[in-house]
Amino acid sequence: MGMAASESQQYHVLAVDDSIIDRKLIERLLKTSSYQVTTVDSGSKALEFLGLQKNDETNPIRPCVSPKIHQDMEVNLVITDYCMPGMTGYDLLKKIKESSSLRNIPVVIMSSENVPSRITRCLEEGADEFFLKPVRKSDLNRLEPHIKRTKLKDQKQETLEKVENLEQQQQIQNDQPQQQILQPESETNIEQQQKQQTTTTITTTREE
Repeated sequence: MGMAASESQQYHVLAVDDSIIDRKLIERLLKTSSYQVTTVDSGSKALEFLGLQKNDETNPIRPCVSPKIHQDMEVNLVITDYCMPGMTGYDLLKKIKESSSLRNIPVVIMSSENVPSRITRCLEEGADEFFLKPVRKSDLNRLEPHIKRTKLKDQKQETLEKVENLEQQQQIQNDQPQQQILQPESETNIEQQQKQQTTTTITTTREE
């Protein structure tokens, strides 16, 4: 059974493939499954879209972005071809997993070659799935659990950060009354010292 359209429409997939035929195919399959899709034709353009690589004026990188998709949209999953010129899908996977801000994004590798060592290497590096081409719609049913798991992990992390912030604020509030209590005591000690000095001075004067 396919996923409900209302659930998957909120998910945005970045599809990376240097083959225009394969790129159009995966885009059509994803849209049929009600995903929002952005397509790029190289690993370097995928990095730029994700914010990991800036444009070079001497060699501008312009992603071939699908219509009505903006680069500031959150990417919920990356699906990339393995064999691409310049930067392979494996290289792209490593770059994403090395990024502290992007490492939680699920990454799926596609390849027309069934090479066990290649599949193992990608999975060990952090790939969530490895699809053999041609990708079928039934394969895409395996994407949503990875996206939901990542979203749940992000929500837990966000909750933990909120709890930590609240605890820090509470600690600051708890420390403030103690400082206010200590301040009068300090002033009282100073007054007592001044009185003692005055008394000592008076006593000394009388003795003289």
